[in-house]
Amino acid sequence: MNKYIPVIGLEVHVELKTKSKMFCGCSADYFGAEPNTHTCPVCLGLPGALPVPNEVAIDWCRKIGLALNCELLKSSKFDRKNYFYPDLAKGYQISQYDKPFCLKGSITLGSGKVIGITRVHMEEDTAKLAHQSGIQNSNVKSQNYSLVDFNRSGVPLVEIVTEPDFDNAQDVVDYLKKLQQIVRYLGVSNADMEKGDMRLEPNISLRRVGETGLPKYKVEVKNINSFSFVAKAIEFEIKRQTEILDKGQVPAQETRGWNETKNATVSQRSKEDAQDYRYFPEPDIPEISILADQIDQMRSELSELPHEKVKKFEGWAVKKADARILAETKEMAEFFESTVEHARKHEVLPQDVANYIVNHKVDITTVLPTHIIEEIKGKKVGMISDESELEKIAKEVISENPGFVEAYKKGKLTVIQALVGAVMKKTLGKADASKAKTILEKLLNPEVS
Repeated sequence: MNKYIPVIGLEVHVELKTKSKMFCGCSADYFGAEPNTHTCPVCLGLPGALPVPNEVAIDWCRKIGLALNCELLKSSKFDRKNYFYPDLAKGYQISQYDKPFCLKGSITLGSGKVIGITRVHMEEDTAKLAHQSGIQNSNVKSQNYSLVDFNRSGVPLVEIVTEPDFDNAQDVVDYLKKLQQIVRYLGVSNADMEKGDMRLEPNISLRRVGETGLPKYKVEVKNINSFSFVAKAIEFEIKRQTEILDKGQVPAQETRGWNETKNATVSQRSKEDAQDYRYFPEPDIPEISILADQIDQMRSELSELPHEKVKKFEGWAVKKADARILAETKEMAEFFESTVEHARKHEVLPQDVANYIVNHKVDITTVLPTHIIEEIKGKKVGMISDESELEKIAKEVISENPGFVEAYKKGKLTVIQALVGAVMKKTLGKADASKAKTILEKLLNPEVS
């Protein structure tokens, strides 16, 4: 029996795909570019350079907040988060502290569990460090070193912080997949974890069964870039912290990293509290306000989200499992909607369309909705659904397959599929398979009918 219950909260950083950076005009499309070519005095933190907020990035941050059922603050501000690290040229990061753009939201998992969203705030990304080893020159034989690429510095970054509402790794992964799907639907980020567009940071601690309130410590695992790694990191931390607590000790409050090679978390530094960052209002950027009618307009312009698409498709009598597959991406959902629009003109049901797309794993980039309708209608042309005709063919099949009939009557009910197959073969695939099965069952069980 488990003595401890995990207490897990998440911080997720999502890079926005705006054309320019958060506080300057440099291109934000930095991935794969020559190092330090997308820079200017602002993102290099040079003295006297002044930040100018990216209005599109702020709107997109608020969009994410609305999609996560957050309240948008009428007045927000930027703050300086002070700390020293080589990837932070200014010695501080422009972020948000007590007046972020979005507060108090929620997201509902597939299981029905509701996860609270503490805040959705805007900040600038840092530069990227490349750690190398083995440098050689005439003076030094071998030495470890780090290179700094400022192309990423200043790219718009949205941080989404949850309440500590998770108690297992599976719910964490479900949440992250749903969050990734939402930001992609909104069109504000590619959320490609391999490129660093979406970075995952769980905060993990344990409390004894029966206890309430939060534990006196928490361990943050930084910058994980895959769903499987975040699950492994959580499981590892639960085991590691359990062993420490079983010894009567308290795990250190610290920041750790995930080591893919060792399949383990490793200590990086002691974890800072808010006061360690000495937050204060960014003096070069005034407070940013939004009016109630602007919020209403932004909410009305929000595109349908994945769960709304699923609900709509179910309203069209599409099976829930198929509806979820069809709503997986915004592109697939819109393709399905477009195809259904054509289908209705030709008396083809939405479920028929769903069956075709799901079963054929349709590549929506190469197939037109009209082609799918033609395919579906073509298969239905010449279909034998007349019951008297099907009954005649079924009787012939029963007469020609005494072995299958005997097996069926002895209780091997699965052979009915073989008899249905024989009907389909006789009709060159034009029989209504469902009706054929029903007729065969009636003929083989006359006492039931």
